[in-house]
Amino acid sequence: MHLDESWIAGAAARARAASRVLAQSSGETRNHALTAAAAAIRARSASILAANALDVAASTASDAFRDRLTLNPARIEAMARGLDEIAALPDPLGRVLAEWTRPNGLRFRRVATPVGIIGMIYESRPNVGADAGGLCLKSGNAVILRGGSESLRSAREIHAAIVEGLVQAGLPEACVQIPPDADRAHVAAMLGAAGLIDLIIPRGGRSLVERVQREARVPVLAHAEGLCHTYIHRAADPEMARALIANAKMRRTGVCGATETLLIDEAIAGSLLPMIVDDLAALGCDFRADPAACAIVPGLVAASPADFDTEWLGPVLSIAVVQDVDAALAHIARHSSAHTEAIVTADEAVACRFLAGTDSAVVLWNASTQFCDGGEFGFGAEIGIATGRVHARGPVGLEQLTIFRYEVIGSGQIRP
Repeated sequence: MHLDESWIAGAAARARAASRVLAQSSGETRNHALTAAAAAIRARSASILAANALDVAASTASDAFRDRLTLNPARIEAMARGLDEIAALPDPLGRVLAEWTRPNGLRFRRVATPVGIIGMIYESRPNVGADAGGLCLKSGNAVILRGGSESLRSAREIHAAIVEGLVQAGLPEACVQIPPDADRAHVAAMLGAAGLIDLIIPRGGRSLVERVQREARVPVLAHAEGLCHTYIHRAADPEMARALIANAKMRRTGVCGATETLLIDEAIAGSLLPMIVDDLAALGCDFRADPAACAIVPGLVAASPADFDTEWLGPVLSIAVVQDVDAALAHIARHSSAHTEAIVTADEAVACRFLAGTDSAVVLWNASTQFCDGGEFGFGAEIGIATGRVHARGPVGLEQLTIFRYEVIGSGQIRP
């Protein structure tokens, strides 16, 4: 057995033992650990920033990647506040999801329980470690966090704060673990840990997620990319549309909920599209446009066929002019990654047609796609976005990190 496999096997064994303690702990105990970890993150802010500065200085990645990697006082406070908000949420464990009684008198209950051992594989964003650790802790799951090598120093400092919270609450330190080094072999060992790890959640670039989905022998909860669309219908309020697309594209261009493609009805494109282009250009955005959009706004760069299948993760927007809502839905069906789509319109019937006709995890009406975030959903934080067809879709929060068991209560019944 290689060293990395040995470490993962040992970590999983420790996590299994810790998860049994965690699953049987009170909600008050888990909340104590969370609030203590939040206080520790605030107290360790200077050391976290110093470690992060070293990570950023060593990075040779793109600007979008470096933005995800970079911490500042506001982002550290957001991490701590996220843990406090998770602590304030209702306990997800022990919820009775359904109950019924059979004619023979047997009573049945479906009760929420933890998944067990989560393996979290992520890139660049150090705050993911805090969010994932907090959500797993609250939902009774032990977690092994394998962040990217580029954020190892930051991850260690954040992990130390979480461990401090666990110790203060009297919970096992092994509830939240990280590998001792940045060896990439830890990822392969986690992917092959069938029977040791119950669920893998990857969060990062397309190559990472596709590798996890291709190689994992453990169930995976993931999305490969966030190719999100905003569709402006002919009945949209023009000022609302301008404000929404500016936010959806440019608030943070490197997040998976950023709009990558603008679809706009041909009936209003002639008057509205030039203003939208001016708005976004003033914010530093570039464009890739179809022939109809190029005819309306001369000087736009013509889009290649591949551009509408590209998650830019930067200040670039693909633009297509469409005939109506059905054409918009057809475009989305061809090019979407099933992450997040939005429609801007005052026509309720058209909005309902769009909401029902879009096969994506999250669909919005008159709101920015950047609201696809667990905190904005009221989940306190998220461990990622799921675009699959089983277990969970959209932001993965506390509820999505639980499964269930059946409890059957009898009074001496025997089966005939």
